[in-house]
Amino acid sequence: MRCEECREGLSARLDGETEPGPPGAIDRHLDGCAACREWFTGAQRLRRAMLLRQAPAVPDLTASILERTPAPAGEGWGLRIALAVVAIAQLGPAFAQLLGMTHDAMPGHLSHESGAWNLSVGIGLLTAALRPRLAGGQLPLLTGFVGVLFALSAGDLATGRVTVARVATHVLVVLGLALLYAVHRGHRDRTAPLPAATADDSATTSASTVDAPAAARPRSRPFRRQAHGRHAA
Repeated sequence: MRCEECREGLSARLDGETEPGPPGAIDRHLDGCAACREWFTGAQRLRRAMLLRQAPAVPDLTASILERTPAPAGEGWGLRIALAVVAIAQLGPAFAQLLGMTHDAMPGHLSHESGAWNLSVGIGLLTAALRPRLAGGQLPLLTGFVGVLFALSAGDLATGRVTVARVATHVLVVLGLALLYAVHRGHRDRTAPLPAATADDSATTSASTVDAPAAARPRSRPFRRQAHGRHAA
């Protein structure tokens, strides 16, 4: 067996492949060829160096990660409980209106529509108290409703069409909207994603750039103005 054939078989052995040639031929050649033994020793050393390399040193970012880790979504129970109380209080008059237990001057169907709306508002607020991530979806509709209701109630109150006691019944909706905003904002702040880069990362990158050898740093190319069809004199 020639040295070239032996070394090809040794390379296959290092890679876990089937060795070419008859069985034992490579080992017999190694026994009598010092050059191939030296080549095989160097090949083994090179393979180990390629497979087993020391892990690069990295900074300890435990403290900065813990500082930027959002709090569990289960916090903020105070606002959520308050929102649930307002929602349940909103459901009471709604059920009373739908069951005809109130002395309302509105016609039957109109009274049912108003009761259904009040019931829907209470259910929405209660859902947001139980699932804070759903609070943001209710804000546009309820904000518009409260804004229009405030404007109409102010006009009716100024012209004497409605009493102060009747307008005071809308306090629950206004309070529910304020708590809805608070619950939505608290949930958004607690579940905000971490920044893509931290100050520690920037410092590490800067230090690595400073410590890098000059040959490894990117070279800046001088700015050259294009002639755009002009020839230098």
